[in-house]
Amino acid sequence: MGLRRMDLPCMGLQRKGVNASGGASAARLGSHRHPLPMKAYKKVFLELALELDVLRFGRFELKSGRVSPYFFNSGLFNTGSASAKVGRCYAAAIAALDFRFDILFGPAYKGIPLVAVAAAALAEHHDLDYPFAYNRKEAKGHGEGGRGVGAALSGRVLIVDDVVTAGTAIREAVDIIRAAGAEPAGILVAIDREEVGTNTRVTTVREIETEFAIPVRSIVSFTDLVEHMESNSAFAERVPAMRAYRDRYGAKHTS
Repeated sequence: MGLRRMDLPCMGLQRKGVNASGGASAARLGSHRHPLPMKAYKKVFLELALELDVLRFGRFELKSGRVSPYFFNSGLFNTGSASAKVGRCYAAAIAALDFRFDILFGPAYKGIPLVAVAAAALAEHHDLDYPFAYNRKEAKGHGEGGRGVGAALSGRVLIVDDVVTAGTAIREAVDIIRAAGAEPAGILVAIDREEVGTNTRVTTVREIETEFAIPVRSIVSFTDLVEHMESNSAFAERVPAMRAYRDRYGAKHTS
């Protein structure tokens, strides 16, 4: 017996008669849904990430040399159940976006499973049937060849990934999209760290938005994470380190 729809988290809010792109057409599949209230997917995503140790706490040295009190590893969404749930969270966030797009793109490597489960959840739970694609790191020299896999990139492309750190993967994705004759419409990631770069007073997310003139959205932010921790006594010992990190490296610290 399959799960009832009311048992499935991260349904998101479906806007009747309007798809997630704010007007672009997408095939309706006629499934029945029991959507969560808007933004409920944020809490579900955080609880899932904490349960599976996708979000971990301690002392983690980053490539930048900073020592972070937390670490996010989307590779630990590594079971069928976890993938299905995270897909519904991505789908709920996508359904809430306020800009138009025509196709989803997942940059290799972590963006590949994320874009696949997001596209499936959009069709299953939001009646939004978007094509999706992803890239190989190296071009294939046989078979269909090339670096692209899935639907042909065209129109306005939504990039789906896990995090934005230095922005390298995003810049590569934009190059791939434009080389195909399409245009990036925006970016959705799992978490916005909301911290400034090592040699700048703005966040990497803001740099990307300015450089490419596209919006960057996230399922959750560092602020969402801290607020969730503050509401749960189990994380009381971890909260001071998170606040100190925000005070030192957070975007608000530079204003």
